[in-house]
Amino acid sequence: MKFVDEVSIFVKAGDGGNGCMSFRREKFIEKGGPNGGDGGDGGSIYMEADENLNTLVDYRYTRRFDAQRGSNGGSTDCTGRKGEDLILRVPVGTTIIDSGTQEVIGDLTKPGQRLMVAQGGWHGLGNTRFKSSTNRAPRQTTLGKPGDSRDLKMELKVLADVGLLGLPNAGKSTLIRAVSAAKPKVADYPFTTLVPNLGVVTTERYKSFVIADIPGLIEGAAEGAGLGIRFLKHLARTRLLLHLVDLAPLDLSDPADAAEIIVNELTKFSPALADRDRWLVLNKADQVLEDAEREQCMRAVVERLEWQGPVYVISALERDGTERLCQDIMRYLDDRTERLAQEPQFAEEQAELNQRIEDEARARLQALDDRRALRRAGVKSVEDVGDDFDDDDEDDDGDGAEIFYVR
Repeated sequence: MKFVDEVSIFVKAGDGGNGCMSFRREKFIEKGGPNGGDGGDGGSIYMEADENLNTLVDYRYTRRFDAQRGSNGGSTDCTGRKGEDLILRVPVGTTIIDSGTQEVIGDLTKPGQRLMVAQGGWHGLGNTRFKSSTNRAPRQTTLGKPGDSRDLKMELKVLADVGLLGLPNAGKSTLIRAVSAAKPKVADYPFTTLVPNLGVVTTERYKSFVIADIPGLIEGAAEGAGLGIRFLKHLARTRLLLHLVDLAPLDLSDPADAAEIIVNELTKFSPALADRDRWLVLNKADQVLEDAEREQCMRAVVERLEWQGPVYVISALERDGTERLCQDIMRYLDDRTERLAQEPQFAEEQAELNQRIEDEARARLQALDDRRALRRAGVKSVEDVGDDFDDDDEDDDGDGAEIFYVR
């Protein structure tokens, strides 16, 4: 199944039914009075989180959704039938955004959670509603109100407790295979992972956590290079990040350089995400045979990053050190959950951090989308002009604003 994590759709709630103008006419009753019924309300549109879904592919090709219109009122005081509500099922972790105002309408983070995104129109009134002592034969009715219509953008962020960061071929997919039942593709070439993978890690009975693997980041990812930037937003809701570093890269590059690249790209993408709790995991220790060389590599990475947090040396392929890592993660998650329940200030700080991460991620991705749209339209920014741009150009207004030039 194709993984789709962003779609735009149009929704239109049902219009309300019109009121009816009718008068009672029976044998021997010439002027029986008004008996026109009200119309029915239009159907509303709801989004519902479904734990059995993991992609938005159902909305990739069908972009318009209309709820049922309310029926018109009838004679003999018959009320029109209400239009049926339309329920659109989406994966857990979907954010609903109004495309026009960029307002976040809601976040579906629990199975079965439901959110109304378009209100059905109110019913029209029949002429029975307007009778009075002075107006005994009203000919007045009202039309049903139109239902809400809006353009929506849906963004899916996978829900995981732990997220993996690293360059391509750092061993992220191998680690998930080693600690869970997930079987992502593993190969000895970059970008083997093209979409996020989730694995459930069970440490003991009734104790488990979810770990997420995204495509590897490369240098320049924060500016749109590679695949990882598109999926980096999926780490926004994780509680812990594992920074995987390859101790024995195939290109014989320095592991400390690789670690520094990831930290720089993460900070550029979202400073708030860089503040998330992060552990350093040095992988492929089995390929560094000498203990002295392994210790030297670890020290170089720690010193380059000025690392103060936990450091683990593992071999995901040989499953060496992975059990201790998983046990420590489970203890960390349990302690964090307990702290959130007991310390309101800490819970508030974490909620603010989560909101900052999501806002920064959305802003960064929107800026990249805007830049790509400009390039497709034949427009490029100052950064793309390079040597062709003259700093002394008289068109520069000097206020530091980004200026665009047509090719």
